[in-house]
Amino acid sequence: MNPANRQQIFERLHAANPEPRGELEYGTPFELLIAVILSAQATDKSVNLATRGLYRVANTPKAMLALGRDGLIGHIKRIGLYRSKAKNILAACELPLQLH
Repeated sequence: MNPANRQQIFERLHAANPEPRGELEYGTPFELLIAVILSAQATDKSVNLATRGLYRVANTPKAMLALGRDGLIGHIKRIGLYRSKAKNILAACELPLQLH
């Protein structure tokens, strides 16, 4: 596919839906990151059910780290692969701390 065709496709998609939005619920870029990590091999519905409660108690990297692995797992256990997802979420939450 050449660049002109690709551009035309994107223009048509934009005209049909100028502000596309997924079904994941989030209020901040950090919450979106967590939702996307959780969404692998899961439905948006199950992710939204888990994050509604999770974000009430932890919606920042620092708060997520304070939950710890077991605390985080308590909120996301309904989602498949929750142990590895908890590990990856906590690793992502440590990244901003490593930059300082």
